[in-house]
Amino acid sequence: MTGLPEALISAGSAVWLGILTSISPCPLATNVAAISYLGRRVDSPRHVLGGGLLYTVGRTVAYVALGFVCVMGLLSMPEVSRFLQRHMNRILGPVLIVAGVFLLEVIRPVLPGLGRRGEKLRERLQSKGVWGAAPLGALFALSFCPVSAALFFGSLVPLAVRFDSPVLFPTLYGAGTALPVVGFAVLVAFGARFVARAFDRLAVVERWARRLTGVVFVVVGIYMTVIYTLGIQF
Repeated sequence: MTGLPEALISAGSAVWLGILTSISPCPLATNVAAISYLGRRVDSPRHVLGGGLLYTVGRTVAYVALGFVCVMGLLSMPEVSRFLQRHMNRILGPVLIVAGVFLLEVIRPVLPGLGRRGEKLRERLQSKGVWGAAPLGALFALSFCPVSAALFFGSLVPLAVRFDSPVLFPTLYGAGTALPVVGFAVLVAFGARFVARAFDRLAVVERWARRLTGVVFVVVGIYMTVIYTLGIQF
């Protein structure tokens, strides 16, 4: 059993992982496209804000569906479930180290994108008006790059498995990934001239936030590896 403070901290971590995902370079590029799409109706704040909320719903639903399949798939297999319950702390240390290495860009693998079909689908969704924001958010959510894949599969999924939370943690993560878009939708709706300045500051924040999170992941991962995986007690 895990205590309430640890569960709250982990839930907050799920939101933070989502925010960090959204402001990482590759997802940020898709969010810029989303904000450009939402900002087409800058004359109508209601449409911009509504589109931002629908985009949030689309991203969240996509992550919840994917997270649910991953977590329940792992927990539904008795042998795997028992193994994870018994050895999750031992596994989590090395996993955090690997995720931290990706965040620090020590390793930069290339993941395949959605390709030409994805681009055509994106263009088709963008022609649907404000109602295309939800499926567009889902499409962008599934466009994984190395950093977002490391954060989702390497950090969020193990966290959700540890707390047996196939819905709540992916929901918090999905909401976190869409928060910056909603924030910029508000800026577009009520003060478009601040958007460019905010993006410049966000790029600086992202670099330091990603590096800091990467260092924390590596340090915590090393600690958990030493304590739980190697069994060394101080």
